Amino acid sequence: MTKFNLLLPLLFMSFSVMAQQDHKRTIVTTDGEIDDVDTFIRFLMYANEFDTEGLIYSSSMWHWKGDGKGTTMVSEMEMTRNMYGERSELRWPGTTWIQELLAEYAKVHPNLLLHDKNYPTPKELLALVKVGNIDFEGEIDQRTEGSKWIAKKLLDDDPREIFLQAWGGTNTIARALKSIEEDYSSHKDWETIKEKVSKKAIIYTIMDQDATYKKYIGPNWPNIRVFYNANQFWCFAYPWKQVVPKSQQPYLEGSFMGPNIINDHGPLFTKYYSYGDGQKQEGDPNHFEGDISKIAHTDRGNFSKYDFISEGDSPAFLHLVDVGLDNYEDPSRGGWSGRFEQSTENPYRFEDGEAAADLNPETGEMDKSYPQTRWIKPMQLDFAARADWCIKPFEEANHPPQISVSQGNSINAKPGEKVVLNLSAEDIDEHPVFFNVWPYAEAGDGAATVALKTDVASVKIPKTAKSGELYHIIVEGTDTGFPALTRYQRVIISIK
Repeated sequence: MTKFNLLLPLLFMSFSVMAQQDHKRTIVTTDGEIDDVDTFIRFLMYANEFDTEGLIYSSSMWHWKGDGKGTTMVSEMEMTRNMYGERSELRWPGTTWIQELLAEYAKVHPNLLLHDKNYPTPKELLALVKVGNIDFEGEIDQRTEGSKWIAKKLLDDDPREIFLQAWGGTNTIARALKSIEEDYSSHKDWETIKEKVSKKAIIYTIMDQDATYKKYIGPNWPNIRVFYNANQFWCFAYPWKQVVPKSQQPYLEGSFMGPNIINDHGPLFTKYYSYGDGQKQEGDPNHFEGDISKIAHTDRGNFSKYDFISEGDSPAFLHLVDVGLDNYEDPSRGGWSGRFEQSTENPYRFEDGEAAADLNPETGEMDKSYPQTRWIKPMQLDFAARADWCIKPFEEANHPPQISVSQGNSINAKPGEKVVLNLSAEDIDEHPVFFNVWPYAEAGDGAATVALKTDVASVKIPKTAKSGELYHIIVEGTDTGFPALTRYQRVIISIK
């Protein structure tokens, strides 16, 4: 090994330390479905990218424990009400699966540290596991360990925002907010406290999986920002074969998932659910994904062994992973978590409906899922690289390049003007990096014309551009390692 190669891990660590300075705080609430388990495994692979401050069991319209007394309920949500009727419990996966996965994470953690010292310890993560409101769908009557933990974090003195991920229902989050209201609404500083909490909290919810946002959070905490993913997550969920463009599907199929992610990548990935792998979740008799003979031909599509099942909640935490797309502050810009437009009725609510659709080049039509599906290949290759980090030394694995634009990320221009962008890349593994530059028309006010020659991009602003308009240019840099990894810079050109 050369002297430079010996320095590679140290240099990569220095990049990681700089990145950590802008780490976001996050708390996960989860109902424990199969797709939550797979999402959690991917989440652990990216746990170096943000500060995890809570891992909380919660319920949803799909999964709840019951009170052990035989009390029954009928779902408030039409979909599950029609599917399951009156029940005393529903497909509850228990409150030990996170701890069990953290035990497997502990086995690969020493190797992950070779690639980034910011991976949290298993002990640190284990201390964050709490049980929230799980007895019934939408239950917010009880103060639970999980709800009290969320409330404590929302009231602490850390000025950073807390990104609250609802992989199931929002009920434990709702109970935390209700507790704050109950405890402080008569306090002389209530309005100040409420404003502080409202500014600190951001909720990223995958659908409405109970009615607590509509019934409590929205009406009582109207200034809390919410990113509402009701359309785009489907491409990373069970019906992905019906949604994902054909060009992206190979990266979700068993021929890719098996050798590059699931098999021979350490004990944590043996717990990853995939079609035909023989695994079956406790407490869930309705899922037969482990038995390929029962699911090979379904209304979701035809599946083969090790095909991707679902990670419908992964878009939530991917919003926190900084790959250079600068979408955290403004979700309308789009990124690995999808793209959201501000609601016309509520400025604090961002939705992924028709207004957030992107043009799908395979169909030539506007597609509500394409803001997510356009990133599947680089996301899957990135995931495969991190699976390698579980087992390989630094010098045998691939790591993402660093991309920069010498002119910066914010440029002023006039209608019809040509803007030149000088591109550069640093790759810690010394792989060549190749650029692709394209206009993200839907994220701004239209498309500029882009021409690329090696590391110089020429961007021609339309003559019809108007003052105040914004043109988004995405610079991609992809290395030549395996799996090939991509990082980005977003250049926003303002018309003056």
